[in-house]
Amino acid sequence: MSVSMTDSGEIATPVESSKSAMTWGPIFGGAAAAIGVTLILLLLGSGVGLTMVSPWSGQSSSLSTVGVTAAIWLVVVQWLSSALGGYITGRLRTKWAAVHTDEVFFRDTAHGFISWALATIFVAGFLASSLTSLAGAGAQAVGSAATAAGTAASSTASTSDLPTAYFTDALLRPEQARAGATSDDASATAEVSRILLNGAAAGQIADDDKAYLATIVSARTGLSEADARTRVDTVLKRIDDAKVAAQKAADEARKAASTTALLGALSLLIGAFIASAAAAFGGSQRDEEEDLIVTPRI
Repeated sequence: MSVSMTDSGEIATPVESSKSAMTWGPIFGGAAAAIGVTLILLLLGSGVGLTMVSPWSGQSSSLSTVGVTAAIWLVVVQWLSSALGGYITGRLRTKWAAVHTDEVFFRDTAHGFISWALATIFVAGFLASSLTSLAGAGAQAVGSAATAAGTAASSTASTSDLPTAYFTDALLRPEQARAGATSDDASATAEVSRILLNGAAAGQIADDDKAYLATIVSARTGLSEADARTRVDTVLKRIDDAKVAAQKAADEARKAASTTALLGALSLLIGAFIASAAAAFGGSQRDEEEDLIVTPRI
């Protein structure tokens, strides 16, 4: 605190308020209003969104349409709740007396920003808790299915389940594969499966494996070697196409997640600005009319 002296020799001491510049009541009130509006609008958006999805073929909107609609609705929810919460924060605060106009504007915007931050933290925690519960339920279901699959597989487990089974088959592969494939259907089917799994892991199937597959297919189906080789190539191409489609879907999901994250960050920034501006607007309306106390002359 700086003390100055006037020309007449008097000491001038600046006036300092003993009260804090932050009023938590309006902040919590605005945050509570923003949270309530957010939850209402989220439930409304969920109800409308469920009408766009249907298990019946041809009666459901595309995933891209549902995703874009959900993203736009989240932006609208953020902006509406931020505006209402900030405005209520500005209108509920008590008028600051003997405070400069610029300082009042700063305090109002700060109150609106803090109110928005509290509401955002609460909603983010609520959504994270909900998503965690859903993920936990999904993981439990997947774990149960995996356990059941493991139990079923263990009942029929043999040396063919080992990671080296494919290489063992390659070492013990008979010269007359046709006779073996015809006489033992289960063994031939298991060996074909191991060849396909190894090819999927390696990214391609070796030419000798393709020839061996063609021999087994010819023996099992009665096709000629050339027709069997054509069938093998056709099936392998379908496998490659499925792999490319899966990679494309994963890439589209990655792009969608990136776009959603960027849009969410931008929406939060704009929501913070809207809450601050709304609080300043509400505070200015609060201070438009002054209550004057008239004291009679003595």
